[in-house]
Formats: sequence, C-alpha cells, structure tokens
Amino acid sequence: MSVSSVAARYAKSLIELAKEKNVVDIVYDDMLLFKDTASKNRGLMLALGSPVVRHEKKLGILKALFSERVHPVSYTIFTIITKKNREAILDAIAEEYITIYNSYRGIQKATITSSTPLTDALRKQFSDMVAEATGKTVELEEKVDDRLIGGYILRVGDRQIDASLRSRLNELRLEFAP
Repeated sequence: MSVSSVAARYAKSLIELAKEKNVVDIVYDDMLLFKDTASKNRGLMLALGSPVVRHEKKLGILKALFSERVHPVSYTIFTIITKKNREAILDAIAEEYITIYNSYRGIQKATITSSTPLTDALRKQFSDMVAEATGKTVELEEKVDDRLIGGYILRVGDRQIDASLRSRLNELRLEFAP
C-alpha cells in the first residue's frame, strides 16, 4: 500500500477522533508544528525513517520534542504510529491532516507567483476570483519571482494558470523557431 493512502487513513482517523474530542483546530495547529519542525530539522525525519534506530528511541525523540507542546490527541497518534512501525510517514500524515482540515473548514489554498509584490487591490481580485471559482474561503500564498518579467502564475490545487510574460515569450520563440 502506498505511503499516501496509508497516511490518508491515519489522517482521516485522526480528524474523526479530533472531532469527537472537539479539538480539530488544536490538532491542526499541532500538525502544522510537526510539519514545520520536520521541515526545519532534516535529522528528525532521517532518524524516524531509519531502520537502525529502535522504535523505543524514536518514541523517546517524539516524546522529548512534542509531549509538552502538543495536545494529548496529537501525541497519541505519534505513539500509535511508532508502535505500528510507521514513523517515517508522520510528515505525510500531518500533510494529509492539513489537507482534510482545509476541506472540512471550506478553505482553498492558492499560490500566486508574480514578478513584483501584489497590491492590496490585486490580492483581493485574485482571492475573489478563486473564491468564485471554488466556492470556498481562500488562503492566498504569495511568491515573487523576478524571472517572470511580468504577469503571474496562479496555482489552485492541481490546476495552474500561467499568464506570465516569460511563458508568452517561450510560446512565441517556439512558434518562430525553425
């Protein structure tokens, strides 16, 4: 079974437990904390994924890092995953939980990449456009890439609108290339 399907099952179980205990938002914050910690500390995920490190040691690492910082429901999933020898997919479970949470709360993440920082009017225009298309509340992430020359690239889920000057120039170059 693939990592993503296993992670999805654990994440679904976790969100159901969090709903039952009325701590969905707290567990969401905990999953963000875990994901952030894992991304900033490569050694953590290497240790959790290592077959050489014993499971008791991995649980000790998780306990030292998170037992005082996360809700007991979140810490319980860490314990269960460790006992099931699936510590290496904890980051995938956290990612999947965040995705399920966003869907549960009606939040659509969108990324806008532009050549210059967005003005408030443009930010609102992009948010409104995505909200109208998806019917969800929009969480807009902004990135600046000066290689675009002008225009923007809007990514919503697995869809992308590339209205950058760089892509237009590449299209023209391919059109006129011998």
